[in-house]
Amino acid sequence: MLFITLIVCFTISILITPLVKKLAFLIGATDKPNRRKVHQSTMPRLGGLAIFISFLIGILLLQPENPASTAILIGCIIIVFTGICDDLFELPAKYKLIGQLAAASTVVFLGDLQVLFINLPFGGQLEFGYLSIPFTIIWIVGITNAINLIDGLDGLAAGVSSIALVTISGMALLQGSLYVAIVGAIVLISTLGFLFYNFHPASIFMGDTGALFLGFVISVLSLLGYKNVTFISFIIPVIILGVPISDTFFAILRRIINNQPLSAPDKSHLHHCLLRLGYSHRQTVLLIYAMAAFFGLVAVIFSHARIGISIFLICLLILLMEFIAEKIGLVGSNYRPLLKILRMFGITTAKDRS
Repeated sequence: MLFITLIVCFTISILITPLVKKLAFLIGATDKPNRRKVHQSTMPRLGGLAIFISFLIGILLLQPENPASTAILIGCIIIVFTGICDDLFELPAKYKLIGQLAAASTVVFLGDLQVLFINLPFGGQLEFGYLSIPFTIIWIVGITNAINLIDGLDGLAAGVSSIALVTISGMALLQGSLYVAIVGAIVLISTLGFLFYNFHPASIFMGDTGALFLGFVISVLSLLGYKNVTFISFIIPVIILGVPISDTFFAILRRIINNQPLSAPDKSHLHHCLLRLGYSHRQTVLLIYAMAAFFGLVAVIFSHARIGISIFLICLLILLMEFIAEKIGLVGSNYRPLLKILRMFGITTAKDRS
């Protein structure tokens, strides 16, 4: 039944996307070129609606059971409605945040999904207490926005989300978390059907409808799989989402250093930096896909490693992300603390010394 449902979802996603494209043009849900955009012509957005409809049909066919399933579905409807409104009217950031908080709060309060504590690697527990509710809401909203921020090139957010969903669903299946595996697979297949039209050169964008929906689902599924577990296990979803999380982190750091509002848009995200280095549109997307797959592979290795090796991997990943960020100018051309340290030991290229 699962296999048949996935085929149905994939087919529906492929068939309904052209209809959503026509609807987007009809109601004015389009994305016009500007100085921050890469595309040069008016493009229909709202493509995430095709992903959501396909997902919804898959859920109705399989009806996977979980105590929080109703709350998750309501949260999905709220976040998709928020995305549709933004694709139509380009909502101010505060109104989008209200919608995200409403969706996250629905899952937390109605679905009783909270990270109550984390078992520390060397004994003891980190109890969140009253902070469990804001911590869980911040996680959901943060990951939702992280996926939204990388939605800057054809197929980028859809592809990175698909890679994350493959990793989350695969690991959930191995751990016996069938609900997470099934829902993740449905969202994955629905996204792949849409990606058929969204990969470069795209004929439709997913818009905030798709980016917010994918970010929301991924954030919730990762919590369902790893809440109330060890510190090491809780790091796994962070690694899986390493690309969008690191891009968001460095975007925040960049704006703090440049004395800009955290919500200020710019053209210095990961994909922008790679394009400036001379990579083509398609090469940039495939390179970020490779990064996302690398993080997914590390997460799988991480989940089976001993504590000492796990901590070593975390430190190595942090150093690697910092090194890449400085090399490509993700924070700014003058931000090079790690490269300066390496220069002190003579471990740099002539270009880094200039």
